[in-house]
Amino acid sequence: MPSYKKDSEEYKQIIQRERIEKLYHFTDRANLDSIIEVGGLYSWADCKARHITIPKPGSSDSSRSLDMRDGLQHFVRLSLCRDHPMKYVAMKEGRIDNPVLLEISPEVIYWSETCYADRNATKNGAQVGSDITDFKQIHFDSVRAPNHFNLPEEEKEFYQAEVLVKGFIPLEYILNIRNFGIQLPKQTKLTHRSPYTAQVTRDTPTAFIFLVDQSISMNRSTLLYGESLTLSEAVARIVNRSIEELVNRCIKGSEVRRYFDIAVIGYGDEAQSAWQGKLAGRDFVTPEELRQSPYKTITAREEKRTRRGVEIKEVQRTQWLEAKHQGKQTRLDKAVRYAQGLLEQWCAEHSGKVCYPPTVINITDGEYNAVSHEEMLQIAGELKSIETLDGNTLFFNIHISPTTLQTTSFPEEQTGIEPLAQRLYALSSLLPERYNQSISLLMGTDASSTKRKRGLVVNADMATLIKTIEIGTPTNISNNL
Repeated sequence: MPSYKKDSEEYKQIIQRERIEKLYHFTDRANLDSIIEVGGLYSWADCKARHITIPKPGSSDSSRSLDMRDGLQHFVRLSLCRDHPMKYVAMKEGRIDNPVLLEISPEVIYWSETCYADRNATKNGAQVGSDITDFKQIHFDSVRAPNHFNLPEEEKEFYQAEVLVKGFIPLEYILNIRNFGIQLPKQTKLTHRSPYTAQVTRDTPTAFIFLVDQSISMNRSTLLYGESLTLSEAVARIVNRSIEELVNRCIKGSEVRRYFDIAVIGYGDEAQSAWQGKLAGRDFVTPEELRQSPYKTITAREEKRTRRGVEIKEVQRTQWLEAKHQGKQTRLDKAVRYAQGLLEQWCAEHSGKVCYPPTVINITDGEYNAVSHEEMLQIAGELKSIETLDGNTLFFNIHISPTTLQTTSFPEEQTGIEPLAQRLYALSSLLPERYNQSISLLMGTDASSTKRKRGLVVNADMATLIKTIEIGTPTNISNNL
């Protein structure tokens, strides 16, 4: 049992007064096996000394050099805020892909060798020490903010206050370690379940959110099965068709099973629910609600396989959202924030269940604006950090174009692609390997590559958009459940 500081009771009073229920440490999901196998969290220097391999280290070489400079290499660094800005830096730089947030018992605060920093411990001006007076230097009001963007400029650095635990934090002090789908061993071999393998059942559904650009530039013309339409009309038809196909997957006899929850968010100057008719104003809706509440039916042209080959046929299609192109701005940030709020609630409602992670598919014809790239990276990182026991939320970005340009589809690396693709690349999820086969089959690309791909397509025509949405809406439906 760890030894405590002599004035531990005073620490407990502060912890209670400041409502500190847990501390936080972000890592990559790929590191969980190692953490469990070695019995807890070691500092990076102790991992090195013990020859413990960290598959996806969150810290950079430069941050480790700063730790060495300040004698902090043997401390596990914990935050008092859930939404640590450095997590998004690590995601942006590719050190971690699927972040998980470990929740640590506040008891570690008054362990005898624990230290405190009123900001990032290696920053100039940081107050670092191991006494109660050092702990009191933390700006507790600042660390309780939802994120550092909400703070005045002079308070932002104090959002990253740290608790530094010497050497090692045993598993029993990691409060949520049982929540990641990995069995804890009884001094025996681990039983591991790979992420992104959960079956979709009525008890363990998944969620899809479509983000649809409805800004004024979507009034440009394109072709869909030989018919001239605005981009907004073509996208609306394709998304409606995809939703109808999702609903059809849920029909078993006379029953419509709730395998998915589906939301559509339209955005331009603002972001709002895009459902029309009886579902107007709703957020997530069920397949049964969709089947019972069509907005309208249209006649559309589509490719159909016949005995004579592929032909263009007129078919009846159900519509739930309407084509729109209005608003001078493309506020992707507002759409992603909207989706984030929906998914945080959805995941809370399915807490403790091994649900296939939610998928968010953004369809746009241009660059987002009215927000910096750095802030957009943070917002996208927050979205991708939302997780179920089976993995992190997947974020696809599909940039459509009415002109014939070179298409970038599911790149494996950022180098060599155009500037727009590079910006969207940084926002998009690194896809699980399970998507590689579908990408190869539908896109006609090399099937031999085992590298993971980004959920990104740039300069897509309408045929490519259809294929990409199909790739982005896979289902592992268990028909018996």
